Amino acid sequence: MKTYSTKDNLQVLFEDNHIIVVNKRVGDIVQGDQTGDKPLSDVVKEHLKQKYDKPGAVYLGVVHRLDRPTTGIVLFAKTSKALTRLNDLFKNRETQKTYWAVVKNQPPKTNDTLIHYLTRNPKNNTSKAHLKEVKESKKAILDYKVIKKLDRYYALEIDLHTGRHHQIRCQLSAIGCPIKGDLKYGFDRSNTDGGIHLHARKLILNHPVTKEELKIIAPVPNDIIWKNVEK
Repeated sequence: MKTYSTKDNLQVLFEDNHIIVVNKRVGDIVQGDQTGDKPLSDVVKEHLKQKYDKPGAVYLGVVHRLDRPTTGIVLFAKTSKALTRLNDLFKNRETQKTYWAVVKNQPPKTNDTLIHYLTRNPKNNTSKAHLKEVKESKKAILDYKVIKKLDRYYALEIDLHTGRHHQIRCQLSAIGCPIKGDLKYGFDRSNTDGGIHLHARKLILNHPVTKEELKIIAPVPNDIIWKNVEK
């Protein structure tokens, strides 16, 4: 049975007067879309309203997103001042985002920098990786390293240098390593919960107001493969 985040079971990783960071579950949608499903932003608002017994509307700014089938760190702003500053931090790439992914095939190297040029297909909501620049493509760069060999899978740690649509999913698929459960990018079987084994594990940034360095780590989902990676 799939568990979505609610105001009562929300996994809060960090919170102060300016920001709140949560651990997204598989299937949570960060911001409202055409599905009409309740977005995580609304769940966080309900959580804050209940926790602080707020009478009126709760302010919450969406800073960045995660694909619906992925899990891990999502950061929200609790004030407009924090939102403006966080938007600048993300836009200027002054944050460090680290992901964990589980793939079936052994990557060509134990660690590498991948550079592709991605084009987006809005019809089926996918991206395609090209080795050379093509029309309307965007440069995508990531570093990966193999952090664990499991029985039938490999666990990778990924540092993003750019933030393109489906970038990690698309680039790993391009080197023959689709992420476990990711049918859209060539994995042969879906996960039972409809998710994929891609987790936003760590975020390092300077706090938008206090300027102190924040290092946030998201525990992995309650899944036997993930637990073996985290061990």
